[in-house]
Order: sequence, then structure tokens, then C-alpha cells
Amino acid sequence: MSRFADLQAFVAVLDKGSLTAAADALGRSLQSISRSLAALEAEIGVALIRRTTRRLSATEAGLSLHRRVKAALAEIEEATAEARNQRVEPRGLLRITGSTAFSALYLVPAIAAFLRSHPKVEVELESSDRYVDLVEEGFDIAVRIGETPDSTLKARRVATLRRVIFGAPDYFARNGRPRRIEDLARHSCIIRTAAREADVWPFTVEGKVRRIKVAGRLRASAAASVNAAAALGFGIANAPLWQVRELVDAGKVELVLTRFEPPPVPVYVVTTPSRLPSATVRAFIELLAESLRARHL
Repeated sequence: MSRFADLQAFVAVLDKGSLTAAADALGRSLQSISRSLAALEAEIGVALIRRTTRRLSATEAGLSLHRRVKAALAEIEEATAEARNQRVEPRGLLRITGSTAFSALYLVPAIAAFLRSHPKVEVELESSDRYVDLVEEGFDIAVRIGETPDSTLKARRVATLRRVIFGAPDYFARNGRPRRIEDLARHSCIIRTAAREADVWPFTVEGKVRRIKVAGRLRASAAASVNAAAALGFGIANAPLWQVRELVDAGKVELVLTRFEPPPVPVYVVTTPSRLPSATVRAFIELLAESLRARHL
């Protein structure tokens, strides 16, 4: 067997979970798959797969090789099909990560539409507010909000998020509505401590960004807590509109200082630079960008 066939067998075994399933997927015999694995491990000089009576699992070296080789094999398959002037159909497992709240509201609907359109695709979504290393953790796509993308990764801006200043009608009835950004100095502002420069809010004034120092008696790390406190009339808050749209629509909070809204927050789709995006990755990014444009964020 060629090294290419050996690598194909190795990837199929880990993807399918057994030698038998890999043999079925590749149309080869069980003995042929076993010989390919043995030849590959002998050539590399390290164990790639742990074998027990019940299951197979990759060693650390095997995981690293699988991640790189699977991407390369996908590119070879796609390039071959394109050379034949064939349309490459999205297929395979697409691993995506995004922030918890944004994923539930915006990524999941896009993923559902994508899966309906492409029956040969599977998606694994990790919703997490931690920073995820795409290369180390084997993700294809990360959707990142408001962060300058890592220069070592490929990034495409797919949307911008409107940021707004808001408070409850009850709060404004008691304290008045700010008309100028300087008026915030006499208002109680709710500070989100997890934000960069938490107590300095940016505004757009005559096309330029001005930063205003704000203060208040309540500070919280979670956006949901800040927004809930504002809805309860405890002060004025600053958030992306998508986070508080339901509160606005329900009349629980009102927008103020709309003439001076903070600069919008970018949304990036980040992918690894080790290969050209596969047909599956490209197709999902296009669908997500269209979906976000339609949501008027």
C-alpha cells in the first residue's frame, strides 16, 4: 500500500471508531486496514492508536497527526474534484465554537439551516465564553465578537453589532433622561467589570470617538446581570443591542443618546491558516454572513 492509502486508513479508523467501520467506509478489507496502520506506525516510529478489547483511541501523537492529515486529505479530495470541474458538496464534521449567548440566538439558527441544506454535514458546536485555541483543540471555525483577530489566523468580518445606551422608564422618570454624553456624570451607570475599560464608555460625536468616564453603585461581571439590573431601574447601562432587544421590544428599557451611539462591535469568523477553507467551511461562512445580515444586528 502507498503512504497515502495508509494515511487514509488511519484517519478513517479514528473517524469511524473501529477498523471494521473504516474498512467498510473505504471499501477495503479489515486486514488491509490493519496492515496500513502497522506500516504507518513503523514508518513514523511511534504508536498512533491505543488498542484495547473494547475500543480504539488516539495517542497524543495520533491526535496531532490526525488533525493535520485529515485537513490535508480533505484538501486533496476537494482539489481533485475541482480539477475535474465538479462541484464539491459540503460534507463531513464541522466543529464550531462561539460565545454562549450569541450561539443560542444566532449561530444555532444558521447551523440548523445549514444542516437542512447539506445532509452530508455534521456539526459540533461548543458554546463557551472562554478563549478557544482553534489549532490546539481542533476546531474549524470560531465566531468572535469584538476581539481583534489573532494575526496567525484567518479572519473575515461577517457582521457588526450596534451598541446602545439604555435604562428603565422608571429610572428616567425619577432621574431624567441624559441628552448629552456629559449628562452621564450625574447618572448612576451600571458597570460591566469584564469589559475592557469598564468605566470608560466610547461614544461617536461628529464622526469621532469620544470616551466618557462613568460611575455607579453597581458593578457586575456578566452582561446578563448588568442588563437585568438596568431593566429593574437601577441605572443606565451599555450593551450590544442584540443582548437587550427583547427588553426594548417589551418596553422594559428605553434607548437614550442614540445620536451618539458607541462604535459598533465587529463579528469575525476565524479559521486556521494551515489550509485553504474546505467547501464545508466556505459554505457555512457564506450562510452565516447572510443570516446575520438578515437579522439586522
